Amino acid sequence: MTDNTPTVVVLHGGEPPPAMDRIAGVAELRATTEDGLADALPGADVLFVWDFRSDAVAEAWHHAQDLRWVHAASAGVDRLLFPALLDSDVALTNSRGVFDGPMAEYVLATVLAFAKDLHTSVRLQDQRQWRHRETERIAGKRALVVGTGPIGRAIAGQLTAAGLHVEGAGRVARDHDPDFGTVHASDDLHGVLGDHDYVVLAAPLTDQTHGLIDAEALTALKPTARLINVGRGELVVQPDLVEALEAGRLAGAALDVFDTEPLPETSPLWEMPNVLISAHMSGDTIGWTTELVELFLDNLRGYAQGGALRNVVDKQRGYVSGTERKR
Repeated sequence: MTDNTPTVVVLHGGEPPPAMDRIAGVAELRATTEDGLADALPGADVLFVWDFRSDAVAEAWHHAQDLRWVHAASAGVDRLLFPALLDSDVALTNSRGVFDGPMAEYVLATVLAFAKDLHTSVRLQDQRQWRHRETERIAGKRALVVGTGPIGRAIAGQLTAAGLHVEGAGRVARDHDPDFGTVHASDDLHGVLGDHDYVVLAAPLTDQTHGLIDAEALTALKPTARLINVGRGELVVQPDLVEALEAGRLAGAALDVFDTEPLPETSPLWEMPNVLISAHMSGDTIGWTTELVELFLDNLRGYAQGGALRNVVDKQRGYVSGTERKR
């Protein structure tokens, strides 16, 4: 290693990322769990947050005086948008691109599951019951994707290819969007929710999106609509959702994320026949951990050579702003 070799701290939850030796071939490596993060940070200029659900970075931040760059092994960076990092000159990058296609496939799968009543078929099979039913077409149905970033755009592409009419909701209203056609302003969300059969949440968690789907928003939905959440659990006020489902004001929900994870065994969502639950895994396909490491390694090699970082996040907005920020 030379004097220009970066020192990388890898924060993991007990299971380090695969191919740690490959990271060690590019940088001086310090692997740690939450308990050792404060001791590992001094003198390090790169932090690879493999345990992206951890809050330890904010707690240990005052030990990170030499840090230049933080990379998250996730698309969402909400746990890293704490004031001290926001106010610093430290670059923040994410793992944009790894999850887009898989999450879009998951959303399409849940739309088809609802339309073809596959979840009921599985339950009836478990009970050895033969019950003929009529199902729905998805062609011509209307879907609203809340969140117009890369994941939202991948979802729009999958749903459009399947025959749905797709619109988006984002910070700024616009027409003639290449993926959504029409994008509605988030401020106008309640006024357009009732026009759609499927509402898909793929927005980042920010102060503006926290609790976005509350009792008022759920009331605006059609009683035949389905809600699909692959963004963050906190986008939805979960008790309001439970109440709407129990009252029959919403036809169903597919939930991959929750405000408390794992979802407690006492949650009424487990027992609801019109709810599909998965364990925060919509983007986790075979080989995904290797892809995450490869993306970080590619960025790390460029950083070590004084090049530009990919997937730099606009820390004030929580959005990826492109390729920028040199070492």
